[in-house]
Parts: sequence; C-alpha cells; structure tokens
Amino acid sequence: MTLKPGKLPNSALADIISEINDQRQDSRLLIGPGIGEDAAQIDFGPNILIAKSDPITFATDEIGRYAVIVNANDIAATGGTPKWFLATILMPLNSTTEQVRDIAQQLSTAASEINVTIAGGHTEITPAVTQPVVCGFMLGEATAGKTVPTSGTKPGDTIILTKGIAIEGTAILAREAPETLATAGIDSETIERAANLLRHPGMSVLPDAAQLLSAGGVHAMHDVTEGGIATAIAEMATAANVDIQIDPTRVHVIPETAAICNALQLDPWGLISSGAMLAAVDPTLATITVSALKSAGIEATAIGKALEPTTQAVKLLRTDGTATAIRSFDRDELARFFDGPAA
Repeated sequence: MTLKPGKLPNSALADIISEINDQRQDSRLLIGPGIGEDAAQIDFGPNILIAKSDPITFATDEIGRYAVIVNANDIAATGGTPKWFLATILMPLNSTTEQVRDIAQQLSTAASEINVTIAGGHTEITPAVTQPVVCGFMLGEATAGKTVPTSGTKPGDTIILTKGIAIEGTAILAREAPETLATAGIDSETIERAANLLRHPGMSVLPDAAQLLSAGGVHAMHDVTEGGIATAIAEMATAANVDIQIDPTRVHVIPETAAICNALQLDPWGLISSGAMLAAVDPTLATITVSALKSAGIEATAIGKALEPTTQAVKLLRTDGTATAIRSFDRDELARFFDGPAA
C-alpha cells in the first residue's frame, strides 16, 4: 500500500504492532505498543517509568515548543509526570548556527515552563529533510498503581472533552500559512488570534490531566492529536473494546477554528488537536469532574458515553437519536492541506 504524508493509518499500524507484540518482551513492560495508548509504561519498582517519542513535522515556527509539549502531553495522559526530554534535531542543508540555537532555546524555555530537564539528544544537518524536524523523546514517572491506560475505558463511563478541538491545527495554519488564510477571506485579527492559540488556551494538557486525576473516577485519558477528535474517539474505543456514543452538538469548536476550517474546506473533527483531552470518567463523578475543571479555568464538557461493544468495537455518533458511524480520516486534515488540493 502506497502511503500519503501523515500518520500511518490505524488499520496498517495494527498489523505492524501485532507482529512486534508477537516477539518476546521484557516482563517489566506493562504497556507497550497499542492503538490509542499514549506512552509505554515500564515497571521500575515503586515507580513506573513512562516513555514517549513523537516528531514534529508539520510546524516550523516554534517547533521546539511543539516538540516538548506534545511529548509531555502523552506522559500526562497516562497519569504520569514528564521529567526528562531528549531531542534529535534534523536541519536541512544551508541551515545556520543561529537557526539551531533558536530551536534549542525554544526547547529549553518550553521544558523549563513545565519543570522538565533537557537530558540530551542529537543535532544534524542532512539532505534527508527540507525543513527542520525535531524528534522528541520524553521520559516521565508515576507511582505504581496510579497510571491510567487508554484501554481503561469502561461501558457506562462518561466521555469528557477539555478545551475544544483543533487548537493545534488552527494555530499551525495561522502561523505557517497566513497568506493563504488571508486569500481565503480570513481577516488579520482572526489570523492573529488563531496563531495565539498556541499559548492561549495553549496546547498543553498537563493542567487538564492534573485536575481530572484529582477529581477522581478517571478510568482513561487520551491526548487528542493527529487525526483529530474523530481518530482519538476511535482509538479509545478500539483500545478498550467499547462503543462510544457522542453528541456532536456538545463538541466545542472555537470560532477561529470554525472560520478557518470553513474557509479552507477542512473538517475540524479530523484536524490535529493537541490541547484537548478526552477522559472516560465514572458517570457518578462526571458532573463533579466537569465542575472542577471549569473552576480551574479549563473549559470542559461531557460529550458522550461508553457503551457495551457490539461488533468489533464500532464507534458510533448519535445525532437526534439516530446512529451513524463517526467519519474516518485516513490522514490528518492538516497533512491533506499541506499536501495540496490534488492529493
């Protein structure tokens, strides 16, 4: 199968993961490769070592910040605390020392903001890339018995969404393609607000995860990233072998995202969404959890619930009482945009 730019489709990834998982594994590996699982979990005695790697390939502006935050988010989604970060920086030919120093400073600043230590990495100039690429590797830790896997979702759980969808995708489009947005009819003030979404409300879900865990009753959390909320819901359902019923009218799309997606004919449900967190919560504690998030200044909404599985963990979208399949995205809408209209 010839692949298009973007994340490997889950159907292909599942086959590859099954081949890897058939091999002998260290018995201390508690959670390894799996659809929807945000990070590996390894038994280190009284603590759990959590490990995650993720590259930044779409963004060039503020690429160092993106690299730190998206990797930290996946550690937080397991219930862990991000602690150490390593970065492989790949730069195209004719790059300058100043450009490398700028990315390194972005990494350092973003890491300091969340109390993460830069522990090492590698920097290389290579013809293999045409724009800067940062491959991040984050290590974190959690107390044994206190982590939450994506597969922990249970039938009956309330599904909560924090902030709103496509925050990251909206910010990237505003920062990487402002001229295209202007040509499409987006005014300069909207473009500026969209670019500022990188920091307000921001891409980090560390505060979201902390509030969810402190409220209690959280069975699973999942960082909404490439492929958007539609893919994240599908991954949660697959990981836990449940159906998930969503009320689309409760899924928050901020005005800047709506305007930009309408102008570019993109679907925000399939647009990369770091900054949003999905959580499966005990239904008896869902109202308290949403209130706790809002009290902490984090927008949150109960958008649906998990159900007993029917056939192969079908993911359902309910509109006015009728069930239809949630739209599947073979690749992120951002990848489709940058790949051009002919793709």
